[in-house]
Amino acid sequence: MSKLSTLTPRAAWRTLAAIALAACAATAAAPTMAAAKGGAKPPYEYYATGNPQATVTLPTSYPTTSLVLMGGGPDVDQAFRWMITRAGIQPGTGGRFVVIRATGTDAYDPYLYYSDAAHTTSTTVADQWVGGASLGLTSAETLVIPSVAAANDPTVNAIVARANAVFIAGGDQSDYINYWKGTALDQTLRGLLARNVPMGGTSAGLAVLGQFDYAALGGSITTAQALSNPYHRYLTLDPNPLALAGGFLAPPALNSTILDSHLDARDRMGRLVTFVARLVARNGSVGCAGGVLPASSSGTATARGIGVGVETALLVQGNQSTGTTTARRVTNVSTTTESAVYFVRPAVAPSTCVAGSPLAMYGVEIRKLADSATVFDLGNWSGLPVYKTVDAVAGQLSPANPY
Repeated sequence: MSKLSTLTPRAAWRTLAAIALAACAATAAAPTMAAAKGGAKPPYEYYATGNPQATVTLPTSYPTTSLVLMGGGPDVDQAFRWMITRAGIQPGTGGRFVVIRATGTDAYDPYLYYSDAAHTTSTTVADQWVGGASLGLTSAETLVIPSVAAANDPTVNAIVARANAVFIAGGDQSDYINYWKGTALDQTLRGLLARNVPMGGTSAGLAVLGQFDYAALGGSITTAQALSNPYHRYLTLDPNPLALAGGFLAPPALNSTILDSHLDARDRMGRLVTFVARLVARNGSVGCAGGVLPASSSGTATARGIGVGVETALLVQGNQSTGTTTARRVTNVSTTTESAVYFVRPAVAPSTCVAGSPLAMYGVEIRKLADSATVFDLGNWSGLPVYKTVDAVAGQLSPANPY
């Protein structure tokens, strides 16, 4: 199967655009080429569209958080424009947008930088293009970082460290855990988060942005497998064992939270409910062995999950005036899906959560965000009514289709 055949239509045309720009990419990838001429081929790949050497006059830190949680499938153009704006980029300031991934191409670069298929930088931006240059972006850069050696490479970390916005592409989150966690790149990304540099991810990139992550180290798990056995060999979490310090990146805005993507398209609600259950600490005869959080319908330090549908982005924003962290949903004008976000929280601890037996947990609250006007308070878990209450019993959710 070709690489193109595995991509969504929106991602496929970006790959074709990248092939068409091969000559430009060869020039833009000068740091990689130069390193190769001087000796061994570097352990990473680097590409850029625009001018990565342009002068940038932006703050080195920002007062509040900016995170994009994207659910996979077609990318959401407006979410990338929001990241650019939240970075303070505007005409005259310059700005660098860096995409990181373990596999893949530089297909994001022209999509982020140009305004249309003719590769203009017009202020009239076509659907399926971001138009970053028209907003003031001076470069869109991609790093393919496929190993621990690449994640520790000084050039890789220098490029990421100077980014004004960072996006983690889709792929396989086990690569990000295996190759990037505990490396110099890990520290560089944490440094950017500490300075509130806008950061986001889609699909696998989304999966590693919670306080706790579904690591998929043994393979991907289905809803049926997770509900039938919450300790299934495919249900691997990061960190392991669970700890309040959190997993790979663990941005504070997503404390107590685990994330999942492609939620409705791949029927992942049951597995997200199971992920959340696994976070709940054992207390007497209830809870899950190894869990570290309470389960409760009140309070802020309780186990929770956020599931994002395809062609959907949740914009997580710190608000300096109120001290709150809020979220709103955006999608594309041409979307053909409902493009919803689901907020999941158990009212009580699991009554049965043991290896080899179906999960039993009752009264799990699901809130659904399917418009772009509602603002959800992530701190207080408020701003939406409970959409449905579900039970996990006998290896199934009841009701069975809580979307």
